[in-house]
Amino acid sequence: MSDLLIILFSLSEVVLLGVVIVFFLRLRKSEILLNGLHARQEEFIKRLQFNTQLENELVATFEQRQQELVALNSQLERKADELRRLVKLASEYAKSPQFMREIIIQGHRSGKTPMQLAKSTGLGLEEIELIIDQA
Repeated sequence: MSDLLIILFSLSEVVLLGVVIVFFLRLRKSEILLNGLHARQEEFIKRLQFNTQLENELVATFEQRQQELVALNSQLERKADELRRLVKLASEYAKSPQFMREIIIQGHRSGKTPMQLAKSTGLGLEEIELIIDQA
């Protein structure tokens, strides 16, 4: 009976030793898996940091470009106002009698007929002939 008991205890020790070995093998496998997950997590965090940095740079350049666009828009508005003023001055000058007189005289000297000058200036034929006679 004691031999049987010793054999039972020996078998149970062998079984327990097998269970412990299986447990440690699974623990080792789990540790390897956990280390792999940890490495992937660190890589993922690095990618997130890179993406965050890239996004911050994009936002900064976007804000800079927005400011440049605002500055260009104000310059464009100033230039447009200046051009409107110049067009208005040119229009007033083109309508002045002295300017019309010069255009008619130069046109007559270059060989245009009074009828052609009347069409191009919008004045009447009699007015054109009067200006030519005065010159």
